[in-house]
Amino acid sequence: MAFTSIIPVILCGGSGTRLWPLSRKSYPKQFAKLMSEETLFQASSKRMSGGTDTLTFDKPMVLTNADFRFIVTEQLAEVGIDPGAVLIEPEGRNTAPAVLAAALYASQNNPDAVMLVAPSDHVVPDTAAFHAAVERGLKAVEEGKLVTFGIAPTHAETAYGYLELAGCPDDSEAAQPLTRFVEKPDADRAAELLKAGNYMWNAGIFLFRAADIIAAFEKHAGDLCDPVKTAVSEAETDLGFLRLAADPWSRAEDISIDYAVMEKADNLAVVPFSAGWSDLGGWDAVWRESGPDDAGVVAEDNATAIDCRDTLLRSENPNLEIVGIGLENVMAVAMNDAVLVADMRRAQDVKLAVSTLKEKGALQAAQFPKDHRPWGWFESLVVGQRFQVKRILVHPGASLSLQSHFHRSEHWIVVEGTAKVTVDDEVKLLTENQSVYIPLGAVHRMENPGKVPMVLIEVQTGTYLGEDDIVRYEDVYARG
Repeated sequence: MAFTSIIPVILCGGSGTRLWPLSRKSYPKQFAKLMSEETLFQASSKRMSGGTDTLTFDKPMVLTNADFRFIVTEQLAEVGIDPGAVLIEPEGRNTAPAVLAAALYASQNNPDAVMLVAPSDHVVPDTAAFHAAVERGLKAVEEGKLVTFGIAPTHAETAYGYLELAGCPDDSEAAQPLTRFVEKPDADRAAELLKAGNYMWNAGIFLFRAADIIAAFEKHAGDLCDPVKTAVSEAETDLGFLRLAADPWSRAEDISIDYAVMEKADNLAVVPFSAGWSDLGGWDAVWRESGPDDAGVVAEDNATAIDCRDTLLRSENPNLEIVGIGLENVMAVAMNDAVLVADMRRAQDVKLAVSTLKEKGALQAAQFPKDHRPWGWFESLVVGQRFQVKRILVHPGASLSLQSHFHRSEHWIVVEGTAKVTVDDEVKLLTENQSVYIPLGAVHRMENPGKVPMVLIEVQTGTYLGEDDIVRYEDVYARG
C-alpha cells in the first residue's frame, strides 16, 4: 500500500523554561518570533502543509491546552492554515497520551491514516530536504514500521538523547533499523558518540500509521489505552475545539512516547537527516542558529557589542538598547520586565532561574508581559498605588465579555481604530482620541466592530486591581 497523504500532528504544549525570559509558561517559545517574522509554531505548521508532487499533507491536527487554544488558531490564521482539528488536553500528560489520542482520533475516519508527529518549536531551515526525508520514511511505514528521524550531530551535545544505528548512514540516508535509544550523555560520552559516527540526535519526530502506533500502545503501554480511549470517546466540542474528557485523561500516566512505546518496540526504523535542525533548547542554540559573526557575536537590532567574543545580545524592546563591552561567552537577553545575563556555557541552567523566581513569588517566572486572550492582548504599562495603566488590543470583530467590577473604575481612551462601548444601557462608538468613563459596578463591554485592530489605553483606579475582580454576564468564549 502506497501512502501519499499524511496528517501532520503538531504537539503544542511546553512550559518554556530554557529560553526564559522570552519564553514563559503563559506564552512558551513556539509562539515567539525567535528566528524570523514567523513564530516557530507558524514555521512548523507551514513546513507540514502543502507538499510535493508525490506527497500531500492534510489539514494539521494540533494538540494543545486550553490556555493556548485561541493563540493556536490565531497564529494559524495569520499564515493561512486551517486546522483539521484542535484537541485540548485538560492537563499536560507528556507525549505518549497526546500521540495516542491523536492516533485514536485520526483512526475514527481512516485506520490506515499516516501521521507525522512533530513538536511545534523546532527549526528546520530546508523544507524540501525535510519533505524528502518524510518520503523516505514512508517506504518503511508501508512495511509496518514506526519511523523516527535521527539528526546528524554537528557537535558533542549533552542536551539531546541519541539514537544508535546498526551502521553509519550512507549518502542515501535511507531508513534503517534502530539499535537502541541512548539517554542524554555527559560531555565525555557525547564526544565519544560524535566520533563513532553511527549515533544521531533524537529529534522526537515520528511517522507511522495510526493503526500501527495504536497496536504498539496496546502491546507495550496497555495501561494508557483505556483512559485515553475514554477521554477521546467522551470528548466534547467547544467553539470548534475538541476538549478531551478531563476525568479519564487525569488517569493516564504522565510519560513520554519514547519510554512508553518506542524503547520497547521491535519494528522501529530511523531516517537519517543531515540538512539542519535545532530544537532551540537554550540560548546557546539560538546563538548558533542565528549565525554568529567572525568574532562569534550575535547582536540583534536593539543591541550593540563592543570588543565582545562568542556572545549573544538581544533586546525585545525597541526602546531598550542593550550594550556589551568586553564580554566573552555571555548571553544577555532583555525584556520589558526582566533581563537575563549568564555564561553561555550555563545555557541549560536557565531553568534554574525560573524555579528560583517561582520560589520568591516573582510574576516574571511564568507570566509573559503581554497577557494574550481570545479577543487580543493587554499589557501593563504602569502600576502604582491604587492605579494601573494598560494598553489593550482587540482584534477585528472581537469582543470582550459583558462584565462588571467590585473594586475599580476605568477610563478608556481609544488610540487606534474604533470601539463599540456598552456602559449599562448606553451603547456608543468611540474613535481615535475619544474616551469614556466606566464607573465602579457598571455593566460594560468593549467590542471592535471594524476591520483593523483597535487599541486603547485603560486607566484603572480603585482599592483592588487584580484580574480576578470580574463578574462575567455574557462571554462568546465560554469562560467562567
